[in-house]
Amino acid sequence: MTRITRRSFVLSSFAAAALVVTGLPAYAASETLEVYKTPWCGCCTAWVDHMREAGFDVRVTEMEDLEPFKARHGVSAELTSCHTALIGGYVIEGHVPASDVARLLEERPEATGLAVPGMPVGSPGMEMGDERDSYEVVLFGPAGSETFSRY
Repeated sequence: MTRITRRSFVLSSFAAAALVVTGLPAYAASETLEVYKTPWCGCCTAWVDHMREAGFDVRVTEMEDLEPFKARHGVSAELTSCHTALIGGYVIEGHVPASDVARLLEERPEATGLAVPGMPVGSPGMEMGDERDSYEVVLFGPAGSETFSRY
């Protein structure tokens, strides 16, 4: 029989509360999303707000030049966008919706991460009234890439 300690009870209660409050899996709400962006990018800040509103704990680091960081984390030129984030062993490139990040953390596919190449209008952080581009969220890794979701 498993013994319930005060610590395990508190931790499981926190995880359950995180799920109820955020609607995200508890482990997604408990992991920190580390965002790397340039100091002058407003749409990156709007994406960070989107992720926080979805319940993610977010830490932002501003960098003048993101290209070496992106290359070090396996983000190719065709996948690049304006900011890069790390969470749960995955890379999140660009304006990926919070629901896709939560799904990635739940499913845990073998991949480097998710990307929304470019800066499509209507993606999180790139809202401009009723305008919307169609775009894909790409699951990428050493074996190639595939569509994870479409908007």
